[in-house]
Amino acid sequence: MTELMKDAPVQPPTTVRPAVGAPEDASPEVRRNTSTLHASDLLALAGAAVGSLALTVLLFVWIAPFDSALGFVVLAYVLFLGLYAALVSFDESGVTVRDKVAAVLWLSLALVLLAALVLVVGYTLWRGRPALVHLNFFVEDMSSTGPLQPLSQGGVVHAIVGTLEQIAIALVITVPLGLACAVFLNEVPGRYARFVRTIVEAMTALPSIVAGLFIYATVILILGVDKSGFAAALAISVMMLPIVIRAADVVIRLVPGSLREASYALGASQWRTVWTVVLPTARSGLTTAVILGTARGIGETSPVLLTSGLATGLNANPFSGPQVSLPLATFGLVGSPQPSLIARGFGSAALLMVIVLMLFVVARVIGGRGPGELSRNQQHRRVVASRRDAERMARRARLRTQAAGAPGGFPATAAPPPGPSDASVRPPE
Repeated sequence: MTELMKDAPVQPPTTVRPAVGAPEDASPEVRRNTSTLHASDLLALAGAAVGSLALTVLLFVWIAPFDSALGFVVLAYVLFLGLYAALVSFDESGVTVRDKVAAVLWLSLALVLLAALVLVVGYTLWRGRPALVHLNFFVEDMSSTGPLQPLSQGGVVHAIVGTLEQIAIALVITVPLGLACAVFLNEVPGRYARFVRTIVEAMTALPSIVAGLFIYATVILILGVDKSGFAAALAISVMMLPIVIRAADVVIRLVPGSLREASYALGASQWRTVWTVVLPTARSGLTTAVILGTARGIGETSPVLLTSGLATGLNANPFSGPQVSLPLATFGLVGSPQPSLIARGFGSAALLMVIVLMLFVVARVIGGRGPGELSRNQQHRRVVASRRDAERMARRARLRTQAAGAPGGFPATAAPPPGPSDASVRPPE
């Protein structure tokens, strides 16, 4: 039997190919739900909210009557998270429960911050509404307006001009110094760069009153400069400079090193690499750094109070005489007991927020495009330049063709005239 099995021919394994297009062989289409929010999650959120509110009311009203509204909110929120975790744990694993509880926690914190921002902005606009509806509030100053005058007289144009001039001078001083220092920290590493970075990080937490005292002691007392908008701009620059340097340093550090290496490989110098590669690549981040510094400096009150003085009239010369700003005007007007002055103070705060918003919009327009993105005008110029190059190359091709057909010439596709070969020309031995 064994010999017969050995002598028997071996048959290759056969496979059966399924019929193409048979409906019974077609695999059913499976659609996966990629959404992270399901109906069970909504039910769990609603149930946890209702349950936490009921338990908190039961505890605060029936069991142990408390008077703290903050305690009520905190206890209700803690119970909400606990009940939500318990409800989700019936259908999900432990990892999924922790993930969903963390998502609800961060989302609720984001909603709280958004609600606080809306409350602050809305309250400021509502309290300043009586002053903002009058045109004279934007075009008049307080030089001839007393505390008992109605809102139809007087305004804060002197504070608007002072704020714009002071922040403009501070930006002229801060932006070149801040960007140059950030480039130095990244392009010239060493012990001195580490020392400068440490000083910048320490100055980030510098109190504003210390910056005002520094400018007051050095510029006003020692150098003899009078209190003015320029002195206030110097104090604001001291507050803005470390913010701009720190943020720009982080942004420039994120520029890929391969871009620098490619520029150096093409023969560019370090200065040209920084100017044409590093800074354009980090343009949007550098704009954000300037925005952060501007937001820090434009709302300062104590440095301006120490260095610019108080004025109720318009002073458009920042180098001579006291000059008030919107934060300083808000500080002085809100502290008054008169309702009209308080309304003007809230109106000044609303104007300050509008100016900051306008600066943000201008900054995003200037540096909002990412690296490599071109504006419409830049794209049009690139297209026009490409057409000029194509026409120039076509004109050169026609001239080359005409030269090839002229007497004494030879076609560009033909071989060059015969000459002495390498084999026939040998150096003497």
